[in-house]
Amino acid sequence: MSTTTRKAADAAPGRRRPGRRRGSLGVQNAAGWLFSTPFLVLFAVFMAFPIVATLLMSFTDFGLGNVTRPLDARFIGFENYTRLFGDERFLKSLFNTAYFVVVGVPLTIGLGLLVAVLLNNGIDRARTFFRVGFYAPVVTSIVAVAVVWRFVLDPSDGLIAGLASEVGLTAPDFLGSEALAMPSLIAMAVWRNLGTVMVLFIAGLQAIPTEVREAARLDGVGPWQELRRITVPLLRPTLLYASVITTIGYLNVFEEPFVMTQGGPSDSTLTVSLNMYREGFNFFHMGYASAMAYVLFVVIMGITVLQLRLLKDNTR
Repeated sequence: MSTTTRKAADAAPGRRRPGRRRGSLGVQNAAGWLFSTPFLVLFAVFMAFPIVATLLMSFTDFGLGNVTRPLDARFIGFENYTRLFGDERFLKSLFNTAYFVVVGVPLTIGLGLLVAVLLNNGIDRARTFFRVGFYAPVVTSIVAVAVVWRFVLDPSDGLIAGLASEVGLTAPDFLGSEALAMPSLIAMAVWRNLGTVMVLFIAGLQAIPTEVREAARLDGVGPWQELRRITVPLLRPTLLYASVITTIGYLNVFEEPFVMTQGGPSDSTLTVSLNMYREGFNFFHMGYASAMAYVLFVVIMGITVLQLRLLKDNTR
């Protein structure tokens, strides 16, 4: 190709020079970083720096005296971590958290799926009203939720106590009993978080083609078989997401025991997050509390990876 022909081709309307294209990409990248800068600054100050500082703090004896002189904290290696697994209160809080998750997550997922199926198929009238009603506790303040549940569970003047007295029975002290306190908090957590799972499952159900269900019904498949063999398998991606976020939330449970029981009675509702809060802000053992935070982080990561592995092959 001659020089004249090459220049004419480069000057053609639909042809861009490589240098000009690189310059355009450079401007776009610069604009992207410019618009991202406020978020990056906020993330670095309020997220990244505290995460790194907490990790470093977990290897020190950081306490109240080091708040104004953080560099004076003494490095103690893995002493905080080894101390944790000899701490009976921490082991108790770990057991309570596991109990909360093992019971609460299946209940929340199961009831959320049931309510979603009913609202999607079984209820025709006032469907929007029921959806809003089930979702309302999600956006309600924990203080308001605690007031309602304390009234319901109060052993002397509560709603359950009043109903029990009508039939000549005495209501138990739900929040004052070691055996009933944790189940009571689980019931409150399930009621409060049911709406989130319900909304996720409704979205998943509406994405299932109606032709699949109609074909199954023409083949004589009943409601239970349709749920077990068609609905649930097609909802596995939604089930995976709902399970992961619900499990993470329940492993971090703090508000329910903090507001309702303060970890009592006899530490029967003490969770890892509440124990961490006490050690860090009541007793000012901040290095020890940081070690608790990272143990909980490792547990959350391990369980999340396990859930992804168990359900990943079924979502392909």
